Amino acid sequence: MAVIIDGKKISQEIRSELKIEIEELKNKTGSVPGLATILVGDNPASQSYVASKLKYSEELGMKSVLEKKDISISESELLDLIYKYNEDPAFHGILVQLPLPKHISEDKVIEAINPAKDVDGFHPVSLGNLVIGKDTFYPCTPYGIQELILRYKIETKGKHTVVAGRSNIVGKPIANMMFQKKEGANSIVTVCHSAAKDLSEYTRTADILIAAIGSPKFIKEDMVKEGVVVIDVGINRIDDPSAKKGYRNVGDVDFENVEKKASYITPVPGGVGLMTVAMLMKNSVKAFKRINNI
Repeated sequence: MAVIIDGKKISQEIRSELKIEIEELKNKTGSVPGLATILVGDNPASQSYVASKLKYSEELGMKSVLEKKDISISESELLDLIYKYNEDPAFHGILVQLPLPKHISEDKVIEAINPAKDVDGFHPVSLGNLVIGKDTFYPCTPYGIQELILRYKIETKGKHTVVAGRSNIVGKPIANMMFQKKEGANSIVTVCHSAAKDLSEYTRTADILIAAIGSPKFIKEDMVKEGVVVIDVGINRIDDPSAKKGYRNVGDVDFENVEKKASYITPVPGGVGLMTVAMLMKNSVKAFKRINNI
């Protein structure tokens, strides 16, 4: 039976560490990290995610502000708001919650953020530094995946890591992170996606499988080998009449059956998802320290 990788436990550890560090920074500098979050529209998932970010940042003793804007905001108005926070010394991180309305270019918005305040890790400067192996702001979900691997002391050097999925948010960055020559990486990486005739040809060869496909319970028991480490990034809502809300969230992996063959596995919920906010806070503290030359 697999070891369950407990994202809740690790995310709480990180928050406890950050709370102490923020208090020390406050005593040293007289100020604390500031995070400006911009939310456009009323997407329920975005609202829930933003609420958790605000809650955690306040619990850690950070300065936090939410700019909630109507879906009708123009692209130029949104860009002006970003430029305002770029210039505000009280805020060290700027986060624009995605997705954005169709009339606003996500690329323009991401590129408008000062790279020194890019705590989401999506700016081309951050991603370019990631690819060439420089220290940078890592996108929060891939950063959380690597942190789980490190804290569970999972061997990655020379192992075959297979990433299922090629999104800019998870697939591409985690693939690049996993082959860097450093601890928690240095593995041989294969990226597979929907163009593959048979995805299982690749997934069966994985020592470490990172599933970020966005398809409920797609990875079955016969698609993995014995002893595989499984990191499930998927969060998919499926109908469940027995659940209080009438639905429940499941991952991209058929957990109940794949768990029998895995050596380590992340659950959904309770795995990678909880790490994303924790790593956002870690990036925000990093931005504060960089801006203040600490």
